[in-house]
Amino acid sequence: MVKQSEETGELRPLIETHNHEFHGGGRATGSATFSLIFSTLVAVSGSYVFGTAIGYSSPSEAGIMTDLDLTVSEYSVFGSILTVGAMIGAIVSGKLADYIGRRGTMGFAEIFCLLGWFLIAFSKAVWWLDIGRLLVGFGMGVISYVVPVFIAEITPKELRGAFTTVHQLMICFGVSLTWLIGAFVNWRTLALIGAIPSVIQLVGLPFTPESPRWLTKNGQGLDCEDALQRLRGMNKDISAEVLEIQEYTELLKQLPEPSVLDLFQRQYARSLIVGLGLMVLQQFGGVNGIAFYVTSLFTSAGFSGNIGTIALAAVQIPMTALGVVLMDVSGRRPLLMISAAGTCLGSLCLALSFLFKDLQLWRSGSPTMALAGVLVFSGSFSLGMGAIPWVIMSEIFPINMKGLAGSLVTLVSWLGSWIVSYSFNFLFNWSSTGIFFIFSSICGFTVLFVAKFVPETKGRTLEEIQAAMNPLSTQS
Repeated sequence: MVKQSEETGELRPLIETHNHEFHGGGRATGSATFSLIFSTLVAVSGSYVFGTAIGYSSPSEAGIMTDLDLTVSEYSVFGSILTVGAMIGAIVSGKLADYIGRRGTMGFAEIFCLLGWFLIAFSKAVWWLDIGRLLVGFGMGVISYVVPVFIAEITPKELRGAFTTVHQLMICFGVSLTWLIGAFVNWRTLALIGAIPSVIQLVGLPFTPESPRWLTKNGQGLDCEDALQRLRGMNKDISAEVLEIQEYTELLKQLPEPSVLDLFQRQYARSLIVGLGLMVLQQFGGVNGIAFYVTSLFTSAGFSGNIGTIALAAVQIPMTALGVVLMDVSGRRPLLMISAAGTCLGSLCLALSFLFKDLQLWRSGSPTMALAGVLVFSGSFSLGMGAIPWVIMSEIFPINMKGLAGSLVTLVSWLGSWIVSYSFNFLFNWSSTGIFFIFSSICGFTVLFVAKFVPETKGRTLEEIQAAMNPLSTQS
């Protein structure tokens, strides 16, 4: 059985991974080569598109509704159909990434994003807008899975956490800069600007190596070595890493072709519980309820919506950057628990601020408490809960199950996003205090969930993590 330390969550593999030593300096150590940095930047161009799509609807609302004479309900459809497209993209993302590769899948997604942005930019009727938004959403759903998986598979274990977290950092940049740019340009120009990162990724992908692990899985051993050599540096001895990837892939090839039902076998139970659990808790902790309606939230609390939104944007980017720095220093688990505890505290502050307002207590301080609650929640979420569930999702599933598992986990994430963003206004009108007490309770439970179920994956190869978490019938 897998053994885990209660204090650290550290795993001991069921399948022992051998420490392959070789002449010329031992195992290759992680280093950020130009090829690795370039490949990561190309990949996270898709993450920036993700952010622009989320941030687009807020600054564009007044212009679109005026120019195209849309009703509130029609614009609501335009805004929410993004998550519908993302759910469709999530369903096919894993299979696409398995069949046409990580690079091909990113390029495929960006074609849909480009078509969507152009339809929005040149819309003459509401159905143009909705189809364009749906296409962008589809591309987002695919990108949300394949980008963190690709980065996790090309980076050495010492750098994997920080590099994978850049995905979330670029989403944050995309949202914040789209809010800022949208204050100065019209909605059509903003849509065309949103298409630029898609073009950057499409141009950069041909110069980016494919995932060495995907190449090995598909019988392209020589291409795997070439790609890994480019990523690690031409003077690095990669023989140990190549051998470890090949051994683990050969072991997995002995298993039958997986189906969706195979995901629910006992041997994958822990990975599935961790992957799905983190995504459900991430979404139902209330992030999209706060992010989508933050201006009206500030106004309801008696605080300036514009000042609050500017303060929120100023907090998100540095806190996400701090999470990138700390990811491979503190480890995933401690950062995740601190982040979840912070979101719990932020939601509690919001709940108390609305409670004081309802009871006509501390009228001068409750709006400031609401601002503090939103900033603490968003800053804490950006520190860990925003990125780490995606990092862990990209690490814990074996290569033979990664496509199916990734699609399921990503679909659950987007479904949760839709449920929270759609229901938030109804719940807020029901009880502005009660909804934030609910969010605070869920965030508090997240701390316990992480402490009990989530392993520490810092400093471990993907093969070591997957062998430890997924007991296989064939052991070596």
